[in-house]
Amino acid sequence: MVSCKVVKIVSVTTLLLLLVVLSSTIAVGQSAKLEGVIKARSGSEIYLQAADSPRVVVLLTDSTDVAQFVGALKARNKKMSMAALVPGLPIQVEGTYNAENQMVASKIRFKGNDFEQAQAIQAGLHETQAQTQQNQAELEKQNALLKEQNEALKQQQAQLTEQEQKIAANKAAIAANTARFGQLDDYYIWDEVTVYFGNGKIKVDPTYNSQLVALAQKAEGVNGYMVQVKGYASASGSASLNQKLSEQRAANVTNILLQQAHVPLSRMLAPGAMGESHQVEKGKTADTEAENRRVLVRVLQNKGIAGLP
Repeated sequence: MVSCKVVKIVSVTTLLLLLVVLSSTIAVGQSAKLEGVIKARSGSEIYLQAADSPRVVVLLTDSTDVAQFVGALKARNKKMSMAALVPGLPIQVEGTYNAENQMVASKIRFKGNDFEQAQAIQAGLHETQAQTQQNQAELEKQNALLKEQNEALKQQQAQLTEQEQKIAANKAAIAANTARFGQLDDYYIWDEVTVYFGNGKIKVDPTYNSQLVALAQKAEGVNGYMVQVKGYASASGSASLNQKLSEQRAANVTNILLQQAHVPLSRMLAPGAMGESHQVEKGKTADTEAENRRVLVRVLQNKGIAGLP
């Protein structure tokens, strides 16, 4: 009698184990829908914050259908590039889960207003430019102080020990400022190239091609890198014309990065057209105008991926 009970218990246990294994197998590959906000992106991987999960990995493929809802009823779709999938953008994802519990996206949709807001967030990265300039000015002051101290060392050998301590303290201050230079709120800047344009011109001077190719080659050594392209215009002419010029300049530089430098599309952030914003300096001298007719190309790495504070 006891033997029969043991056989029944073993049979029930075996059946339960089979059901668990079967349910796990069924979950992999099943279609699923998900809504959330893009928190970070590393190439073809999107890190999504959903309502019921703080971190979901969404994988992009060459066949992922990306589109924006258009129309008053949001019933129509506008085909969009994967470059539009920037941090801060709320999205709707359809796809299947793989064995690593990652969602392989077949379709991604988002609203136009959400896209504009996410672009504005990305443009806000440039708000740290003023802080960077302030740091550079502080570095110049520190360097000037070092020169004065070096002269004092030559003239006052009796105070050599004291002067060396001051120099060491100043070097530490410079190192701290240097550590802050080259960083944005969420990204670390690995390298950058500035492309300048003639007045009213949008064609890229061929002399910049080799610089852009070299930048792309350096970027390959950066884990999870992204390439950011921002176009600018001088303040001469109408604001609408300058907005268009900055957009066309950014687009032409992006084409070189994609076609000649062979940067994968999944590594490109959406090109930004900044128009007359972020002028190098006030005034309208010839040199200032030339400095503002530019496209800034940066290689970025998300601090979360780089392990930076």
